[in-house]
Amino acid sequence: MRGLVLGLPPGLDAALAGFLGLLIGSFLNVVIYRLPKMMERQWAAECAEFSGKELEEAETFNLVRPRSRCSSCGHVIAWYENIPVLSYLFLKGKCSVCGTKFGWRYPLIEAVTGALFFFCAWRWGLTYTGLAWSGFAAALLVLAVIDWDTTLLPDDITLPLLWAGLIVAAVGWNPPVSLTNALWGAVAGYLSLWLVYWAFKLATSKEGMGYGDFKLFAALGAWFGWSALVPMILMASVVGAVVGIAMKFSSGLREGGYVPFGPFLAGAGFTAMVFGPQSILRFVGL
Repeated sequence: MRGLVLGLPPGLDAALAGFLGLLIGSFLNVVIYRLPKMMERQWAAECAEFSGKELEEAETFNLVRPRSRCSSCGHVIAWYENIPVLSYLFLKGKCSVCGTKFGWRYPLIEAVTGALFFFCAWRWGLTYTGLAWSGFAAALLVLAVIDWDTTLLPDDITLPLLWAGLIVAAVGWNPPVSLTNALWGAVAGYLSLWLVYWAFKLATSKEGMGYGDFKLFAALGAWFGWSALVPMILMASVVGAVVGIAMKFSSGLREGGYVPFGPFLAGAGFTAMVFGPQSILRFVGL
């Protein structure tokens, strides 16, 4: 049976998943914006508690509250102004009250999520496997954008993604990857970058990457197995180096000269999901 929903033609299940992806993409925009700020608030609270200071009580701020609003005038976004992609086009990318422009990334994230969900349902149907890979794609997209913006890879996403890869392998929803393969993929993914991190730090007294990169690579190992790690790290390294050099020559590097590695790991993960891990070797010319 191709799908969990009975009676749907092969093309309609993908269209339904794509529509669901648009809705979820709207929520992913909230996660991308709010999760780093939630982490900052948590760190501030922990520092205040450690130092014995009282932290001023602030407005509830999580993934649900407060409702989305214009950052310029504070206008609360109505439901009909928050329809994925369509509302952005109808409002011409502006606040309906003050006319402040919204970023083009909002509809782009929604559209990309819809396309990823469409692909997963088209390839695997509305099956547990298709749902699992849709969740994988959504988490990877969020991690890539957050890391690019903030150089953070939140444990709230990387660790569940890692555990999900192991669970999916254990229950047989990812047939090409056995639980043993997924387990050793996670171990090898984490340890490989951990060793690179310490070798670089001992040689230069600098930190070349963060611990979030280890966890993300471990998660990719859990989803694709240990044999996919070499192609993925090759692709991420090559593309990351090219982009980093281009940004350096164009004076596009942020303060400190850092280029986050997470988006390039995520790009390798997406490539492996769509084309297969071995296609990456052909991509890098091996």
